[in-house]
Amino acid sequence: MAKVLLVDDEPNIVKLTAFHLRRHGYEVAAAENGAAALIAAHQERPDVIILDVMMPVMDGFEALRQLKAADETRDIPVIMLTCRTLDEDIAQGLVQGADLYMTKPFEMEKLLIAVRRLLTVSGEQPAVGEDA
Repeated sequence: MAKVLLVDDEPNIVKLTAFHLRRHGYEVAAAENGAAALIAAHQERPDVIILDVMMPVMDGFEALRQLKAADETRDIPVIMLTCRTLDEDIAQGLVQGADLYMTKPFEMEKLLIAVRRLLTVSGEQPAVGEDA
């Protein structure tokens, strides 16, 4: 079973997104800020990370930079999922190593498809019986 690390400081987004990911066969770990995401990424060894930008303690851009700088986590695909929609924000996320940049509000079906595609590209097995 593929594992997704979901990083967001909005509890409702975490609950709803985790619910849908689990419903589609993924194991889900969560973190509420960038600093917690770094710890969770090393402990949980996720197959994909969904990362918000605007969070307390450490924002998603800094967390992404550190994830991509570390040997243990640099190859984990990252989806930036944020309300930051400016071209320079999107460029910053992609330049720092995000595999995909999605903006909020988002369609759950598109996020599920993105997770599945990144798992397929990275050689991981998508969830069994997944209908996304």
